[in-house]
Amino acid sequence: MIKIAVLGYGTVGSGVVEVIQTNHRSINIKAADEIEIKYVLDLRDFPGDPVQEKVVHDFDVIEADPEIRIVVETMGGLHPAYEFTKRALLAGKSVCTSNKELVAAYGTELLQIARDRELNYMFEASCGGGIPIIRPLNSSLTADEIDEITGILNGTTNYILTKMAVDGSDFDEALREAQQNGYAERNPEADIEGYDACRKIAILSSLAYGSHVSYQDIYTEGITKITSADIKYAQTIGASIKLLATSRKVGDEFYAMVSPVMINASNPLYSVQGVFNAIFIHGNVLGDAMFYGSGAGKLPTASAVVADVVDCAKHLDRNVRFEWSDQQLELMPVGRVRNRFFVRVAGTMAAEMQKIRSIFGEVETVSVPGLSGEFAFITEKMPESEFQDGISQLDGVRSTIRVRF
Repeated sequence: MIKIAVLGYGTVGSGVVEVIQTNHRSINIKAADEIEIKYVLDLRDFPGDPVQEKVVHDFDVIEADPEIRIVVETMGGLHPAYEFTKRALLAGKSVCTSNKELVAAYGTELLQIARDRELNYMFEASCGGGIPIIRPLNSSLTADEIDEITGILNGTTNYILTKMAVDGSDFDEALREAQQNGYAERNPEADIEGYDACRKIAILSSLAYGSHVSYQDIYTEGITKITSADIKYAQTIGASIKLLATSRKVGDEFYAMVSPVMINASNPLYSVQGVFNAIFIHGNVLGDAMFYGSGAGKLPTASAVVADVVDCAKHLDRNVRFEWSDQQLELMPVGRVRNRFFVRVAGTMAAEMQKIRSIFGEVETVSVPGLSGEFAFITEKMPESEFQDGISQLDGVRSTIRVRF
């Protein structure tokens, strides 16, 4: 019998308990042992819930118990999750987590502690929720050199943008509905400003390239400036707007970026709607591959966490190595990254096009019936710094969005 402790009985933690209870027979068969939850750590009590008999309020109890072989961290945030995780590893217990913030900030340190002690630190649920992506990157795709990862890594923002496109809602209205349906937190900043996707692409990039990509070095832009007018322009040209997290190898250099992007039907991420997430990967041998599914939610995320518990149970006292070194991967300056750009401007084409062409060269123009007093254009591919210099010379710019087609 392998006894485990769950830290945090919130959405994901309660999901882990539910998954283990519901599928205990098949889980035990796959683990080749019986998995039993001995403790659930939480500040609260849960009278009437069968879990109450397992609840403890002091991590010391878990740390000191030699029967606990695996700790499941579903607390979220950096502190005290970091301290508890480190103490668990130092006490000889493997750890599984869904905490992308913690993995992005301290992953290299915690992985090294696990390696040194022949334990495991696993985090399948940290990037794709229920989508298996960490394990394929770490094992199935090891024969490839990955040169691109692009993903819709946040279900909240994808739901909002889908709602705006389908119903014509404005951003604030779509956000309120996402909150009412439980798809967005009361404070949605981490999602709508792109911080959640930024941490996830940092983790995926670190695994794909083998060196540490700091989320603090990644250019990040959220969706709060996207308007219903932007959506109408996108639909006019057969495109949709997605919050994409991308990292790429360009020659011998790497870049990473999170921002809204217009994509058309030729892009495999175009049809990803609602709260679903998808991750596109390109390898020099494999070519293209895409992973698609529920990127968030109680049970999908918990399912991925429990899969890590099973993996840890199968590798007791044996480390599963992750190729993620603490050597910092230096990213190219964002100003050198080349993109196409969609630009909305006030005025008329007749009055503005001569100046626009003098700055950007040949551009594609776009207009939407019913939207008067403005128009839009799409540039050719150019460095970000060159685009910013050009935009600074124009008056009446209403929005800019990167374009990938």
